Amino acid sequence: MYLKHFGLSEFPFGLTPDTQFYFGLPSHKEALNVLLIALQSGEGFIKITGDVGTGKTMLCRKLLNQLQAPFITAYIPNPHLTPAGLRLAVADELGIPHGRDNDQSRILQRINKHLLKSASKKQKTIIVIDEAQAMSEESLEALRLLTNLETEKQKLLQIILLGQPELDTLLQKKSIRQLRQRITFSYTLKTLTTKEITDYIKHRLRIANINNPNIFSKPALLALHFYSKGVPRIVNILAHKAMLSAYGKDLTRIGLKQVQLAAQDTDETCNRHHPFEFRIGFLFALLASLGLLITQQIGILS
Repeated sequence: MYLKHFGLSEFPFGLTPDTQFYFGLPSHKEALNVLLIALQSGEGFIKITGDVGTGKTMLCRKLLNQLQAPFITAYIPNPHLTPAGLRLAVADELGIPHGRDNDQSRILQRINKHLLKSASKKQKTIIVIDEAQAMSEESLEALRLLTNLETEKQKLLQIILLGQPELDTLLQKKSIRQLRQRITFSYTLKTLTTKEITDYIKHRLRIANINNPNIFSKPALLALHFYSKGVPRIVNILAHKAMLSAYGKDLTRIGLKQVQLAAQDTDETCNRHHPFEFRIGFLFALLASLGLLITQQIGILS
């Protein structure tokens, strides 16, 4: 495809959350700091929310790769489980053996024994649950009961909930108020600004070993922000398709036209084709850039 054409060693805009391409966006840095501070303080529940495609799973993998001893981590990517299934998943992730009969009281006893043993070794056990908005009220209550396992000094288990905004709606239910009250740290991931998209695009291109990371023109970058609304996953999709379009025309630089074509070819953005609105936004951005340049020149002359 376009790897050789642009001098790339790999595709820079894949949808798989590859931590090699992790870019410390301000919102992600803040979320990571919240997580690390909360984990160090030993709080029971931590919540991170963000819209679809804002990088929750990438952030999760970055955290899991970064945590070392004394932390022990368990990752549950699909929490659409019954309470019994959730306890089994926790046991399996922590490497706790359980009998074939799957007796729930025995499984809970074994989880408790395992956590006490880990705590005696000064280890901290963390369960990370991705897509937590998919959990049932019953499973959330079962999760809360797991955090009741504690000594006089500390919680034996810390839980990180990552989910879409629907998770906040779910947690507002009266039946889950006890869990909601235990969430001491929370953070909401933000979408990207035009400046952040520019830095993000260049970073991923550099990781893919391109010689010139400035192959996206200024209008193309503005268009990426306009059509993606700052959602990283949509930025990746549009950037990839725009590069394909440029390759098809034997172009070495991606312009506004290529991003527009990419947007028209993508279900999520095909209805955002508002040329007048975009041109007005582009004009204002251009005038702002021009004003900044004039101000800098005046400052140099003075």
